[in-house]
Amino acid sequence: MEILPDAAAALTEGLDTPPAASGIRELAVELWEKLSAGRILYTLILLLVCLLLIRLLMAMVKKITSRAKLDPRIARYTEKGVKMMLYLVMVLIVAGSLGIDVTSLVALVSVFGLAVSLAVQDTLSNIAGGLVILFAKPFALGDYVATDDGEGTVEEMGLTHTKLDTFSGQRLMLPNSKLSAGKIVNYTVLGVRRADHGIGVSYSCDPDKVKAACLAAVARTPNVLDDPAPQAVMTAYGDSSIEYHVRFWAKTGDFWDANFRSLEEIYRVFAQEGIEITYNHLNVHIVDPKNTKEK
Repeated sequence: MEILPDAAAALTEGLDTPPAASGIRELAVELWEKLSAGRILYTLILLLVCLLLIRLLMAMVKKITSRAKLDPRIARYTEKGVKMMLYLVMVLIVAGSLGIDVTSLVALVSVFGLAVSLAVQDTLSNIAGGLVILFAKPFALGDYVATDDGEGTVEEMGLTHTKLDTFSGQRLMLPNSKLSAGKIVNYTVLGVRRADHGIGVSYSCDPDKVKAACLAAVARTPNVLDDPAPQAVMTAYGDSSIEYHVRFWAKTGDFWDANFRSLEEIYRVFAQEGIEITYNHLNVHIVDPKNTKEK
């Protein structure tokens, strides 16, 4: 085995290697120098034992994630992370059995990992945000949510981005880092949703008549829930009208139909009852200068 160092040197002799590759070259020469039949056999046995242990440990991890009833995506990412860590430990153990200075190898891996993490900093931030969302579970696929950057139905939940389909037929792709740090309103999780209509009515209309008309309109609207009971209340005195609010509840899947249909019914009932819905208007008085008197 005396020729091994010379062979390693011969393989790298004459190569114009950059300083970054000098460490790898030194490791290769060191490995050639320390190889022997007994060491190779020992390393192969150690490698087989490590692979067997990794297989057994991964089976245990899968049982633990299954019993914990984790989200399938969280379980999958957890298993992949554990497997990567186990293989990294195996590489260090095998390298040590070959006589390689593990400290230098760890330093090399650390520097490489730091460089990669700086290069993909935004991606790692989004991944961290995705894990927060997966663990916190603020929404699920199919939920209608409102965020700081828009609202829509959750169509896809990835590790780095979440996709929302808006009511107007647009698709929003939101980074998980920003989504997890902002406010999220879930309109689906409770199964019901409240509609709230503000209406301005003339001061000449009787309040009891207005409230009765509002409730009659809601009663004519399909898919409105009886419990909680609909409400019609006077809320404020405006500049040219009295403000009323009509509130009712509907199941999440029926909300938009009930919401729009109720507006139509309120208009019809008000027209039948002679209730005036006010609107902003401007009265213009034209004064003839000839008819004005000088003071």
